[in-house]
Amino acid sequence: MNRNLDQLHPYPFEKLKQLKQGINPPQNKTHIALSIGEPKHKTPALINEVLINQLDGIGKYPTTKGIPELREAISNWVSQRFHIPLQDVNAENQVIPVSGTREALFSFAQAVVDSSKHPVVIMPNPFYQIYEGAALLAGAEPYYLNMTAETSYLPDFDSVPEEIWLRCQLIFICSPGNPTGTVISKEEHQKLISLAEKYNFIIASDECYTEIYDDEDNPPQGLLQTAYAIGNKAFERCIIFHSLSKRSNAPGLRSGFVAGDANILKKYFQYRTYQGCALPLPTQYASISAWKDEIHVEENRVLYREKFTAFVDILDDVCIINKPPASFYIWLKTPIDDAEFAQQLFTKENITVLPGSFLSRNANGINPGKNHVRIALVASVSECIDAANRIKHFINTLD
Repeated sequence: MNRNLDQLHPYPFEKLKQLKQGINPPQNKTHIALSIGEPKHKTPALINEVLINQLDGIGKYPTTKGIPELREAISNWVSQRFHIPLQDVNAENQVIPVSGTREALFSFAQAVVDSSKHPVVIMPNPFYQIYEGAALLAGAEPYYLNMTAETSYLPDFDSVPEEIWLRCQLIFICSPGNPTGTVISKEEHQKLISLAEKYNFIIASDECYTEIYDDEDNPPQGLLQTAYAIGNKAFERCIIFHSLSKRSNAPGLRSGFVAGDANILKKYFQYRTYQGCALPLPTQYASISAWKDEIHVEENRVLYREKFTAFVDILDDVCIINKPPASFYIWLKTPIDDAEFAQQLFTKENITVLPGSFLSRNANGINPGKNHVRIALVASVSECIDAANRIKHFINTLD
C-alpha cells in the first residue's frame, strides 16, 4: 500500500458523523442540513433536456480531451467572464474538461509535484481537504497558511518564510473562499504571480464559487484575468479550476474544466490519458448548454442574495455575522467551542452545521477554524429562514 495513506486525516464529514452519533434530535423539528456544500436549487431544464437527448452517446468511448465544441464553449466563457480576448484562450491547448474540480485538484498535484525534491505544497488554512490529501499522496509536505480575522480571512503571502517558498512547487488558493467566502484581490493575485515567477512554482486557483456573489456589478477577480492584465498573456504558472456544480446547480453532473498555462496542461493531459477520467458524451453536450447560458446563473444569484439577506438580518442582533462577498457559506464565529456548538445545535434544534476546526489544522500555534462553524445556505429560502430563527433561539439559550 502507498505509505502516504497513513498520513491522511479523516474527512470532515466522517468526524461530523461521529459527533452526532447517538443523539436523538427533537422529532417535532424537521432536520435542516447546512453542513454540505451541495446546492439544492433546481438543476436547469436545459441541462436535463440535453442529457436525455444525447443518451445515445453512452454507446461511445469519450476522449480525454473532450469534443472540440465543449472546449470552444469553455474558452468562450473564460474569455467573456474574465475579459480576455478570445484569441488568447486557446481551446486546443489551454483548456481541458474534467469530471468536477475535486478529482482535478487531486490529480493535478499528482502530475506536477516532484517528490524527489522534498517539495512543499502551500494551502489556505482552513481549507478544502482535497488540497491536503493531494499534497500528502503526491509525497509533499503541506504548509498551512492561516486565515484569521487578523488577515481578514485571506491568505497573507508575506507571512510565508523564504525557505518555504524555495521548496514550494505548488500553491492552492481558493477564491471565493471555502469556507470564508472572501475574495482575493487583483493586487494579491499579482503579488502571488510575482512570487511564482521568482521561486518557480505553480498556482492552482480553485474558482468553483466565482459565479455566486453579492454585488452583480462586481464579480470576483479570476487568476487568469489578473495574469493577462499584467502582461502574462500565456498564463505562465497559472491554472484555474471551474465547475458546473455550484454555478449551475449540477453537482451530480461531475463536469468542470482546467485552463491556463499550455505547457503545464500538456503534461497534465498526458497524465490524464493514463488516469482514465473522461466526461461521457451526454455530459459534454449538457455542459456546452450550461456554459453558454447565463440566465440561470443570474437567477441562482438572486436566490442566494435573498437567503443571505434574510439569514443575516435575523441573526445580527445575537452574534457577529457578516454577509460574505461571494460563495454560499457563512463563516460564523461561535460563543463556545465549535464542535460543542454544532453538537448542541443538532441536539436542540435538529440543524446540522460543520465545525470549523474540522476544516483546518493546527499551524503556528493555532487552529484558525476553532470557534467557527461553516453554514452552507444551500437549502430553500424558507428553510434557511427557519434555520436562522432556530439558531437565534439556540444562541439566546446559551446566553
